[in-house]
Amino acid sequence: MNDNTNLSQKKEHHSPWVKWAHWIITIAFITLLFSGIEILMVHPRLYWGETGNDLTPALFELPISRNYKHGGWDKPTAFFNDKASPVTAGRTYDIFNQNGWGRSLHFLAAWFLVITGLIYLFAGFLKRHFRRHIFLRSSDFSRHSFFTDLRNHLSMKIPTATGGPQYSVLQKFTYVMVIFILLPLIVFTGFSMSPAITAAYPFMLKEQYTSLRSYCFFYSSSFTSSWSFGQAFANKCAE
Repeated sequence: MNDNTNLSQKKEHHSPWVKWAHWIITIAFITLLFSGIEILMVHPRLYWGETGNDLTPALFELPISRNYKHGGWDKPTAFFNDKASPVTAGRTYDIFNQNGWGRSLHFLAAWFLVITGLIYLFAGFLKRHFRRHIFLRSSDFSRHSFFTDLRNHLSMKIPTATGGPQYSVLQKFTYVMVIFILLPLIVFTGFSMSPAITAAYPFMLKEQYTSLRSYCFFYSSSFTSSWSFGQAFANKCAE
């Protein structure tokens, strides 16, 4: 009994700053996901190229609101007498439009995510949180460790949460992907949608960036990141 008690007392728990950062980032991410879906409902069209609007062809549209392929436009009128001229047209359809509060909430949540994420990033290096708990060790790269952990997750034999950073191989890999790849990608592609930021940094309006932002932001935030944060969120709830 004494050995078990001493062992449980020696288990390391998350620092308060780690818990606060996790919860703020989780709430900010859920808010981003909610407001992002609302913004996408207003304009459920994805493009490939430097420009895109209701009067230009979309690569594909998403049937998630009444704005999907509504076709409610007068005949387009060109501003100039050349093929590259911009066009204008009057809307004849009462579209779903809640873009005002949706975009404001989206960028407010984005700043919470960025500021908290930067604090977490700097503190993680300064306090060696990443080195001690997140970064994969040489033993984690063994085939046996990886497939054992993968098999346990697939069969739902996941160890009970310890209340501390005793992460498995897949959990470490997930955290590394989220912290150092997916979150920076989401922030970069998200900020490239801000007119104020693209005015200051016009290179973000080039074709490779505008095309990248639509698809990377949509897929990484809606699928991969939501799965990754779902695992992290479940771990925090189980503590």
